[in-house]
Amino acid sequence: MDFQNVGGTPGGTRTFLLGIIMLVVGGYLLFNHVQVGGGYWSWSFFGQGYGTSFGITLIPMLFGVGILFANGKSIIGRILTFGGLLMIIVGIIANLDLQFRRTSLFNTLTMLVLIVGGIGLVVRSVMPMERKQPRDDEAKGTRD
Repeated sequence: MDFQNVGGTPGGTRTFLLGIIMLVVGGYLLFNHVQVGGGYWSWSFFGQGYGTSFGITLIPMLFGVGILFANGKSIIGRILTFGGLLMIIVGIIANLDLQFRRTSLFNTLTMLVLIVGGIGLVVRSVMPMERKQPRDDEAKGTRD
């Protein structure tokens, strides 16, 4: 492993590390300002809710569990159980409410600049970086 050549290109180790640090700090600050809350389960189409519906997502899983108790090798029972469990997990994630906490414009810009700047430095670090070659007169020790 060559630590001097990030991504197989010459140079860029310090740029890469600085970019990763900026990205991590900016991401932490951004995620720290997001509040997550739960909402009611509902079947909604274009904002038209039809009441709570968590119970209906249990039906396939309960049928699957019942079939598996009767026949542990049943493919239909496994499909219903795992499909019902998947519906429950998707329903939980789909009904989360994410809100960005109130903060100043300066703090928001700082977070976003850290994230975007970090991504830019990481991308820049994996591109070839040429080292400056000394001019002929500097190499000889003479200068105008």
